[in-house]
Amino acid sequence: MYARYWPCLGVKFFAGCITFEFRLSVSALGSSRGDTDTRNYSAAELVLSPTVPCTFSESRPPVDAIGRVELAISCGWLVTVCWLLFHAFDQSKRFRHVSSAAREPNGHAEKVVIVIPARNESFNIRRCVESLLGQRYPRALLRVIVVDDHSVDDTTAIVQSIAGREPALALLASPPLPAGWVGKSHACWIGTRTISSDTEWICFVDADVWGEPDLIASAVECAARDHIDLLSLAPRHELGSFAERLMLPCGHYLLAFCQDLRKQQNGACREVKASGQFMLIRRHLYQAVGGHAAVAGAICEDVALARLVRRAGGNVAFLSGDGLLSTRMYTGWRTLWPGITKNLVEMLGGALPTALIAVAAVVLSWAAIVVPAFDAMNCLNGSRGACLALIPALAGSAAAFGLHLAGTFHFGIPVWYGLIFPLGYTAGAAIALDSIRRRWSGRVSWKGRIYS
Repeated sequence: MYARYWPCLGVKFFAGCITFEFRLSVSALGSSRGDTDTRNYSAAELVLSPTVPCTFSESRPPVDAIGRVELAISCGWLVTVCWLLFHAFDQSKRFRHVSSAAREPNGHAEKVVIVIPARNESFNIRRCVESLLGQRYPRALLRVIVVDDHSVDDTTAIVQSIAGREPALALLASPPLPAGWVGKSHACWIGTRTISSDTEWICFVDADVWGEPDLIASAVECAARDHIDLLSLAPRHELGSFAERLMLPCGHYLLAFCQDLRKQQNGACREVKASGQFMLIRRHLYQAVGGHAAVAGAICEDVALARLVRRAGGNVAFLSGDGLLSTRMYTGWRTLWPGITKNLVEMLGGALPTALIAVAAVVLSWAAIVVPAFDAMNCLNGSRGACLALIPALAGSAAAFGLHLAGTFHFGIPVWYGLIFPLGYTAGAAIALDSIRRRWSGRVSWKGRIYS
């Protein structure tokens, strides 16, 4: 008798530590005489065999060394994003809004003179001036002065056409720029020289800003109620070009990540924040600190003037004018690049902080893509540590993208700009390096003038 075995057909599956094997074998049984006519087919076999040893480490491979590093980096990325978001939201809560005035000021309103420095602002000046002349404020107590700073476009003609029908509007021509002066400070100083002594408030407004009808009444009411000596308002930004939509939201987030409003709002703190786009200041205090003549050569004349007021014991407040004040500062790369370059170093506290912030912004923005992508790639290659690292990496990146996507709704721009924010921070870093270069060269260019 002999046996001839045919191939086996089998299927294995696993449950816990037990291997289940279903095996079907077919054998041919015959006699020793070579008689092969009689054949028996074996029955199916079910074999249960425990895997030995049955340990957790075999069913789940251990985290590899590279995976541990990836996990640490991803967790650090998530913590960093969470801290930045927490800080930004904290700054947002501290950034108080100026509420709209409940009613038009009565007979006890104080006299306000608005000074608008303008150089080649034909694109903006009409909307700015007409919005300020249309304020819901006693007409006898509101005066608007436009100081033309040697414009070569139609700025002067536009203002003259409005002044012909508006007695509350005056146009002044700025004399030649003295040595050591910055053009804007000089124009502001010239405008204040004609203000009468019965004026309580001087309001400096940039020509690329326009206000809602309650702007002046709301600002004066807020300053009087809160005993503010210098009130600066941040306007809402209107973004039209690709450059504006790519860069300015990133710039706002960067300032929110870096600034400390709790410290700056402390009256005992030397640091202060202000925006020259709208500054309402008490006339007597402006004159007491020397006005713009005391900050004649400052590129960031707004912050420099605010520091003088605080050192003199004045109360300085920087609030949000969203809903009352709007601006379109730039129209594209041609105006945006030099506009940011001229004062970015001062805004960020010097050349070294500017360089460090620029590098950090580029690294962290691209980390939102690189960190989860690297983890995913290694996870697909079988690294269990990379698979674990992918969880915090995706969470951190989702939060970063979510913040920038939310910003597109705030600024009223297409949603896809929130997906390319790393490009915005990269371009911003290039502007920062150019700002540092220009500052080291001692030459800052703006609107056809070079300041050294």
